[in-house]
Parts: sequence; structure tokens; C-alpha cells
Amino acid sequence: MALELFAGIPVADYAAALEWYERLLGSPPTFVASDTEVVWELAEHRYVFIEHRPEHAGHAMHTIFVDDFDALVARIADRGLEPADRETYSNGVRKAIYRDPEGNEIGFGGAPL
Repeated sequence: MALELFAGIPVADYAAALEWYERLLGSPPTFVASDTEVVWELAEHRYVFIEHRPEHAGHAMHTIFVDDFDALVARIADRGLEPADRETYSNGVRKAIYRDPEGNEIGFGGAPL
């Protein structure tokens, strides 16, 4: 079975969100879906998108697992963003949580050291 994932993030201030997510994800969007929606392809068939939907803004919660957690968090810091929170679970898995200006949560998880 083929699988594609589109994880949506509703925003109220589209222009500010676009700039913030470009900093977080390290690139401009992969494509523009419409006047109110842009999409980043994080890996083959795995996408994150922001969409201007003010009535739902601030309620997204997504976690993305990456191979090199420390390198990713360092690259994001180089672009001027720091995690709002960090967690380490009992099994050693680590998570860096970022919150956009509207409160949407994007976490990056990584394997134990």
C-alpha cells in the first residue's frame, strides 16, 4: 500500500507563518498549493503545509523523527530559533519542541545518545 502524509498547520497570519516555517524548515516551500497554502516535502511522500485558516490557528501538534537530532537542532538554532521545550523520555528518546507565534507545536524527535 502506497502511503503519503500531508500534515496541516492552520495559521492566522499567513505572511508571518511563512517566514517562520522557512526558518524552522530551512528552505522555501517545495510548492505553492494556492494563494493561502504552501507545502514543504520533508521526505518522499511526507509533507507539512501551512494554510490560512484563522478560525483553527494555534492548535496543530506534530512530531517529526529525524536521524540526526543534534545536527538538526543546531541548524535550526543557526537560523535563529530555539526550542520552547525539550524532553527526554524514559527510553532515552529526545524531543525538541518549537512553537510558532500562534502556538502551533512542531516537535523533532531523535534516538537516544
